[in-house]
Amino acid sequence: MRKFALITLLALAGPAFAEDITANTVLGTTMDEVQTKLVEMGYEVRKAEMEDGKIEVYFVKDGKMGEAYVSTTTGAITKLEIKN
Repeated sequence: MRKFALITLLALAGPAFAEDITANTVLGTTMDEVQTKLVEMGYEVRKAEMEDGKIEVYFVKDGKMGEAYVSTTTGAITKLEIKN
């Protein structure tokens, strides 16, 4: 029974760990929320700062670097660039 529960838990948790960032992703309205959400999604946050009223964040995952600008009002990504 414990094996079944563990397998079920891993199956349900698996997709959350494999989540990729898209232009539709909502990360949060504060710098802490944005960084926490990215870490939960499996990204390493390299730098985060405020620029022109938006949260600018640089991140890495699976060898791919990215940069996102996040609205402090909606928490949505307003600009996203992924570099290989």
